[in-house]
Amino acid sequence: MSQELAIMLVTFTAFLCLRVPIAFVLGLATLLTALALDYQNVPLTLASDLANGIDSFALLAIPFFILAGELMGSGGLARRLIELATVLVGRLPGGLALVNTLTCMLFGAISGSAVAAVSSIGGTLIPEMNRKGYDRDFNIAVTATAATTGMLIPPSNIMIVYALVAGNVSVASLFLAGILPGICVGLGIMAVAFLICKARGYGLAQTSQAAEGPSLGRAILGAFPSLLLVIIVLGGILGGVFTATEASAIAVLWAFLLGCVFYREILPGQLAQIILSAARTTAVVLFLVACSYAMSRLLTQEQVPQQVSAALLAMSENPLIILLVINLTLLAVGVFMDMTPAVLIFTPIFLPIAISLGIDPVHFGVIMIANLCIGLLTPPVGTCLFVGAGVGKSDILSVSRAMVPLYIVMIISLLVITYFAPLSTTLPKLLQ
Repeated sequence: MSQELAIMLVTFTAFLCLRVPIAFVLGLATLLTALALDYQNVPLTLASDLANGIDSFALLAIPFFILAGELMGSGGLARRLIELATVLVGRLPGGLALVNTLTCMLFGAISGSAVAAVSSIGGTLIPEMNRKGYDRDFNIAVTATAATTGMLIPPSNIMIVYALVAGNVSVASLFLAGILPGICVGLGIMAVAFLICKARGYGLAQTSQAAEGPSLGRAILGAFPSLLLVIIVLGGILGGVFTATEASAIAVLWAFLLGCVFYREILPGQLAQIILSAARTTAVVLFLVACSYAMSRLLTQEQVPQQVSAALLAMSENPLIILLVINLTLLAVGVFMDMTPAVLIFTPIFLPIAISLGIDPVHFGVIMIANLCIGLLTPPVGTCLFVGAGVGKSDILSVSRAMVPLYIVMIISLLVITYFAPLSTTLPKLLQ
């Protein structure tokens, strides 16, 4: 192991164990490594790297999509999506679990936030499932797991981050590439939830109750304006009408019109709080981006990606083996690191290896994101796991035990996404 990599790993691990916030861990590890290597003008260089890390027009899409998600979360979207999902799958055994999964998929995709899906959908459906006799920890596990599919189904902020770091990768191609894998993961979760519910007898007598809900036409009419957001964003980008950044601004306008004019569930007095919440989330994400960029630049300057590439290729030149090693590494990374810094740090390291083996960079991006979605569900950093446990009023250990069958199906889905490239590449090739 090289000196610079050893210094960075030791400092990074030490600060992480001290529970320092991840953005500061990245910044401090970079600073101390640069000082240890006796770089010149370290404070000035680091400050310049932090500024350059967020000096990108493409990154403007992130605050806009975050604000659109906040507006959607407060504008009555969740209830209408729940009604639509109830009509579609609510009559099946374990219907509420299937409704929960499908709604989280839809909401996560539209809002672009897994955490927002857990809090918004979970806050409504977890108590309802508890009342219907479903196990509390199972309810939380299904909600948290299903919410992560929104990272794959477009529009997705993390795909924009990956496209920025990867360089010559189209955001539109990534958006299209994530649709089928996201649906694949969601269907896997629904299948496991269905089998568990059938085995435990959950929701077997709810057909008549589901029939009392809204009609299919009414449910589609209520949810269609919200679902139209995905059509506008994808259609506009693919049609060349606007860029991903411009699409994010249009998403904010559409979300505002839905919440304030069409649904009328956002009052004028709430707008300031919604904007403030979006600004706080944006500040966290962009500070992470800035610090991750500084670390990535230092790693690149010290040729760490080339060293890692040489080590992996010395192990094997078989793409199947290399992809397995990369997946195992990312699964371990996801346990301790959030998705955004992981993508920013490890894309420059692993992407050149993937390209050298003939792997499509768009396909590799979907692999990375699908892999790191599992990290959102694993302690000690699993954001969706912690938010779900908080919303459902349970403890992490109990929820983690209930999550085991869902972990298994997500890993199986990851292997399918990894080794069956057409799942990710077919739509981009057909529609572009």
